[in-house]
Amino acid sequence: MRIFSILAALAVSTVLYLFIFERPTLIEMTGGADTEATVDTAENTIVDPIPEDSAALVKVVVQRSEARQIDSAVVLRGQTNAARRVDVRAETSATVITEPLRKGAEVAAGDVLCQLDPGTRGASLAQAQAQLAEARAFVPEAEARVTQAQAQLDEARIIQNASSKLSEGGFASTTRVANSEAAVATALAGVEAARAGLQTAQSGIQSAQAAVAAAEREIELLTIRAPFGGLLESDTAELGELLQPGAHCATIIQLDPIKLVGFVPETEVARVTVGATASAKLATGQDDVTGRVTFLSRTADETTRTFLVEIEVSNTDKRISDGQTAEILIASDGASAHLLPQSALTLNDEGTLGVRTIDASNTVEFHAVSLMRDTPQGVWVTGLGAVADVIVLGQEYVIAGVKVAPTFRELGQ
Repeated sequence: MRIFSILAALAVSTVLYLFIFERPTLIEMTGGADTEATVDTAENTIVDPIPEDSAALVKVVVQRSEARQIDSAVVLRGQTNAARRVDVRAETSATVITEPLRKGAEVAAGDVLCQLDPGTRGASLAQAQAQLAEARAFVPEAEARVTQAQAQLDEARIIQNASSKLSEGGFASTTRVANSEAAVATALAGVEAARAGLQTAQSGIQSAQAAVAAAEREIELLTIRAPFGGLLESDTAELGELLQPGAHCATIIQLDPIKLVGFVPETEVARVTVGATASAKLATGQDDVTGRVTFLSRTADETTRTFLVEIEVSNTDKRISDGQTAEILIASDGASAHLLPQSALTLNDEGTLGVRTIDASNTVEFHAVSLMRDTPQGVWVTGLGAVADVIVLGQEYVIAGVKVAPTFRELGQ
């Protein structure tokens, strides 16, 4: 058995030797010709006898694509937020005297959420009102005193004037003049004292008015009302519960309109403007919702380097809840793009994403492209001309600069 193996090995070695090292001799012995290449001894160059026809070229499938103007969009991941959310709390101490409203109930602005026991606050208000009336009664008396003091001052000045003239003629003594001047000074002091009394009476009125306002405000705080219309997110305080200042009465959220909140990367923030149209697809599978950008932060988050964006969306039927995940698309300036199969994308030797096309002479070219949007029908890309013949099958087996044998296919194939 070993002899046959050795003989077979020798036969194979002989055939390989003749085929590789003695190929011209072998061709002459067999009467054939070398179809790969012949040597032109006159020019000492290799001549390719095979004509450049379609049978010798790589076959590829080409799709002719025309650019279309489409709306560009900034795609974000975000969530829905209630337009308003507030925890309504007590501002005074008292017990609840009303039955609670249950969570999920719809309330209007001004509706009573919690009514507290007034206690002695009514008596405190009556006392403050009485003190106000008393303070007001002092004002006429104080005004009369001012009028009386002013009259005494006028009388003292008349006497002083007469004494001065008599003294100049030698008909009044110096003592009399001095007494008249002292009377004027006393009258001036009386006027100032009367005016101070009037001001004190007026201050008493203001103090009493403040006491009345405080008592009235304390009574107003006993009725805790809804600051805006919305839905109760929690039960209101239970009947008989003692509420202290800051104690929780209820939580209200407003869902119409509702906000879509997302974060724009710094590479895309220049494409977003306040007032731009936006749409969102909710994770619950509801129909797309549309709205407009109402806020774009001008300060980036220090950790993520992203910018907060808010979109206001109508929600009259309350079908959108607070906290739902949403895929947000914010409209930006349009662009000319091609819709191509995702499989047509390839990489060149430098790792650049692009597509391979052919020119009028069926020569392969490579064009770098940028992805705009991914759809079920394919990908929208930019970077190509108005019309491009894109290789959609066989692009991985050719490189730029070689000729191919293209087969064109329709867009619907």
